[in-house]
Amino acid sequence: MYKLIAIDIDDTLINDKKEVTPATQEALEQAVAKDVVVTLATGRAYASAQQIARQTGLNVPIITYQGALVKNLMDENVLYERYVPIYAARRLYEYCLENHLHLQTYINDKLYSREVNQKLIDYCELNKTPYFIEPVFSKVIEQPTPKMLIIDDPDKLDEITPVLHELLGDEVHITKSKPYFLEIMHREGTKGHALEFLAQHFNVDMKDTIAIGDSWNDHEMLEAAGLGVAMGNAIDALKEIADFVTLSNNEDGVKHVIDKYVLNV
Repeated sequence: MYKLIAIDIDDTLINDKKEVTPATQEALEQAVAKDVVVTLATGRAYASAQQIARQTGLNVPIITYQGALVKNLMDENVLYERYVPIYAARRLYEYCLENHLHLQTYINDKLYSREVNQKLIDYCELNKTPYFIEPVFSKVIEQPTPKMLIIDDPDKLDEITPVLHELLGDEVHITKSKPYFLEIMHREGTKGHALEFLAQHFNVDMKDTIAIGDSWNDHEMLEAAGLGVAMGNAIDALKEIADFVTLSNNEDGVKHVIDKYVLNV
């Protein structure tokens, strides 16, 4: 019997119109009615993720910043938090400055950038997130952050990823949430670590958990869960490691999983 479901948001829970469909909403409610813990696991900031979580009526801790922050929806208590090591943040900032890369960071759930550009504007439109500009960005870098993000051409990001692994060391986790978003967290800031933490928090055995996602940043939680599910629209690499491939985000893929494995429809 599955007792905890962690669901990615973008291209998983929500369709291409950025909506949770009524059919998927009903499935979530039916799962909760069966005492299944349903949570979100996203790369989004808490402020962005909580809007969707509240729309769906969920009232549990949610996994945000790729797993670097787990926070209650009701009282906003922080249950799990991992910051990018300061030395790594400094090195990353200097590297991005030297190589003219767009870097943004998050302090107290607010998004900061050194300057306004189209990458920042497009990102904030996509995530419905306000931004703050700090020209003296070295000030921001010294403050604790759950996630730093580089936005660039996918090929460029693939090219610099091994360089950043070498530069930043083993204390950080680097992943892509979308082809053009390269995200840097603490090494324990993964959806897999956060899922394990929540399972322990709710006293659920890992074999009784389901994780659903579409991108490579979901692979740790799919591998950690008792049932790892890739969306029909997921990248091929995720489908290859998944226990089950459901329908796409435009075909109520999340509902399909809940019907099959929780409601036994």
